[in-house]
Amino acid sequence: YPQHWQSIIKENNLPPPMSLRVNLRSTDRDSYLKKLQAAGIEAQASNLNQTGIVLTHPVGVEALPDFAEGHVSVQDTAAQLAIPLLQPQAGERILDACSAPGGKLAHLLETMPTLKEVVAVEKEPHRFKKLESTLERLGLSATLMQNDARAVDDWWDKQLFDRVLIDAPCSASGVIRRHPDIKYLRTAEDIQNITVLQAEILEALWPLLSKGGKLLYITCSVFKAENDDQIAAFSNKHNDVNSIPIEASWGMATEYGRQILPGDNAMDGFYYAQLQKT
Repeated sequence: YPQHWQSIIKENNLPPPMSLRVNLRSTDRDSYLKKLQAAGIEAQASNLNQTGIVLTHPVGVEALPDFAEGHVSVQDTAAQLAIPLLQPQAGERILDACSAPGGKLAHLLETMPTLKEVVAVEKEPHRFKKLESTLERLGLSATLMQNDARAVDDWWDKQLFDRVLIDAPCSASGVIRRHPDIKYLRTAEDIQNITVLQAEILEALWPLLSKGGKLLYITCSVFKAENDDQIAAFSNKHNDVNSIPIEASWGMATEYGRQILPGDNAMDGFYYAQLQKT
């Protein structure tokens, strides 16, 4: 996004806001805002979703009312857009690939408790432990698999999924303000390797989606190679892929999805694309 390079650089060097997601199984946003006010924590409701709260000043999680009891989680507003886009329906079977640390999985389970099953896959052992602890704190449960999502024969039970969420490994170029070291450590070779991995995940998981089912592809990247180019290449290889336009008040429309640049509505940089199997 060369026309936005100055604003991207500026936002990447600013401290990010602290955003919360209320657990709708435990409370509602208005009630939690009152708890924050009583605790002397300034905050306002996000105007982009039903669960988000943005703090005026960051605080330690130990200062958040009922954090240990699972009433609230820390999650950027951009990440909270995933589950409303996924549109889970009661009785469905859903796959969350590359699931750790579990924010989107938890949001899914909080939003739709009447799903048939949610299978969450995470390869890295230390990240898998984070996934387990996230669900434990929030009092949620899912079918957790410590596996490489690409190695479907090792974990898949041959039952198709109604929806698939791929929060793909990426360059994290959209969250540099949270991880400044990315500017110094990420290389062009890294991007090339990551795009290969992303393509392999898409190819491996597409057969697991039922006809008419929806796949939501997500990155926290601003690089076209990981986003629109990735979806374009995948769509061109398969004749059963239908790209679903994302109509939204946030971000900017791209050929295949929607891009949020760092700082847009105070959010992290994210990319979303929706694909339906025809």
